[in-house]
Amino acid sequence: MKKLVLATSVLFLFFSGSCKAQSAEEICKKIELPEGFKISVYAEGVENARSLAIGDKGTVFVGNRTEDRVYALVDTDQDFKAERKIVIADDLEMPNGVAFHKGDLYVAEVDKIWKYTNIEENLNNVPEAELVSDAFPSDRHHGWKYIAIGPDEKLYVPVGAPCNVCLEENELYSTICRMDLDGKNLEVYAEGVRNSVGFDWHPITNELWFTDNGRDMMGDDIPADELNRTTTKGQHFGFPFCHQGDLSDPQYGSQRSCEEFIPPVQKLGPHVAGLGVIFYQGNQFPEEYHNQVFIAEHGSWNRSTKIGYRISLVKLDGNNSLGYETFASGWLADNKEEVYGRPVSLLELKDGSLLVSDDYSDLIYRISYEGE
Repeated sequence: MKKLVLATSVLFLFFSGSCKAQSAEEICKKIELPEGFKISVYAEGVENARSLAIGDKGTVFVGNRTEDRVYALVDTDQDFKAERKIVIADDLEMPNGVAFHKGDLYVAEVDKIWKYTNIEENLNNVPEAELVSDAFPSDRHHGWKYIAIGPDEKLYVPVGAPCNVCLEENELYSTICRMDLDGKNLEVYAEGVRNSVGFDWHPITNELWFTDNGRDMMGDDIPADELNRTTTKGQHFGFPFCHQGDLSDPQYGSQRSCEEFIPPVQKLGPHVAGLGVIFYQGNQFPEEYHNQVFIAEHGSWNRSTKIGYRISLVKLDGNNSLGYETFASGWLADNKEEVYGRPVSLLELKDGSLLVSDDYSDLIYRISYEGE
């Protein structure tokens, strides 16, 4: 059992703002969006804000990769700015993943999944966490996890490769797994997935779509990161033998052909670090965005010229990509050196606006549409 953590809350106005050299408002002024869209600050001072989940009462839960904490954000007066930040837990190892389902909050550490029962009714007296599963490897390299609960009421958990590129005997590595909500019946759902830190289900077909981060140390321009689509359990997406659907790995590519694997729906930019992905289903944005794919690109490190640091949009016709374009930019300066923020996760609020977490500037933004 994890030790009981008493809830603590603070008003955000007490935070001085940890946006590096820029204030939250200054960062928002730099962000470029399509006409009619607006970006504002939903919460600031949320240290290393990573994965997002929303409760039935509108509580926004935030995972964390470096501070060992999970937060709950409460917008008490419904003005789209969180006034309270509550510490749900502060003794976890890289609790990046959070998911909410029927009143309960699921949290993923590196090697364990925990459940906080009836969490929104107990924000001021957080219940003791219940262990759901401890079946996962303890490697910290690509060990942080994004989790979500699918239309089949299964909990989906990715297990990244514990390396840049390698072939491990443990079948859980380089996969997306799924299991029952009580931790039973753990199985591999998708193979050959180097490091997925975001996925969503198609609102019509219920098929799982996910981002995958390509390997490093092959130069600036290869391989591309990927947006992938699964159609059934057991499909293989190439790693470590093949990258971006058509690029053989210099070390492992001779063992298997790229033709054996499922190619991506859309190649993303090289090293953009595509993380959070969401099918937009709200009614606030114009109709052209409905059921289209938004991707948070965290930004490159293995590249001489930085790329990413934006929110991209993949437009679909059925299951086919019509194009890949930038939706929101400005977190990377024009000189491609100075960084103001790094988008991580996307969450749709009930009014149809989008929240965006930023683990670099400790912010959560809200993107809304105010056009005609």
